[in-house]
Amino acid sequence: MSSTSPIVLYDIPTKGPQHCWSWNNWKTRFLLNFKGLDYVTEWTEYPDIKPTFEKYFPDETYFTCPTIRLADGETYIMDSKKIAARLEADYPTPAIHLELKSPLFEQLIQNLRVAMTPLQPVYIYLVLTRLLSDKSTPFFSTTRTEDIGMSVEQYHQECDVEAAWEESGKGFSGVTAMLKASGGPFLRGQTVSYDDFICAGVLLFFKSLGDDVFVKLVKVSGDDGEAIKGLLEAVEPWSKRDSY
Repeated sequence: MSSTSPIVLYDIPTKGPQHCWSWNNWKTRFLLNFKGLDYVTEWTEYPDIKPTFEKYFPDETYFTCPTIRLADGETYIMDSKKIAARLEADYPTPAIHLELKSPLFEQLIQNLRVAMTPLQPVYIYLVLTRLLSDKSTPFFSTTRTEDIGMSVEQYHQECDVEAAWEESGKGFSGVTAMLKASGGPFLRGQTVSYDDFICAGVLLFFKSLGDDVFVKLVKVSGDDGEAIKGLLEAVEPWSKRDSY
């Protein structure tokens, strides 16, 4: 296969019209768009992930998206962190400041963890009921039920949604504080970095769940959502391409 073959990004589709929604897949899509790389999207439904990738990763037992096939047509890489390291090594310009052990990165991850953990019953239910296609919903429902020990519906019903959002605000307001401290629009001020793509990917994920969801996120983030909206606006050149 020609060395000029496009990179293939394996992403999980929504119901039509298909577009990127998962924050993990956004990390890779952002990088490909930012570096201006030639790539195509191969939409891969949840039940097709293992059959598609197990032959390329014979030593693995868990398979996931994002996965990419490099331009050589032969090399497959799974896991957003490994993909980021390889793309930054192969295509160092423009640099993305991939500093995964920096205090800034660790602070961001901690804030996102605090924000997302209480909302897990909410977003798992909404992914199932609002985003996924008919082909993926049975697989997603079954595997998540096994993971959490109850049905997705029960998990959601037992959640105090308003309390969960209030708790998540401790994390989202922490992200707002980081953006304001930097002067914005990015976490490093005027310099975009991989940290911004991680953060924006999470924000876009919640936005994809519905306007009603994003309104709640804005409310608990403080600052009338100005900082997070500013980040999303700033990354728009690299988030516009989300469907191919």
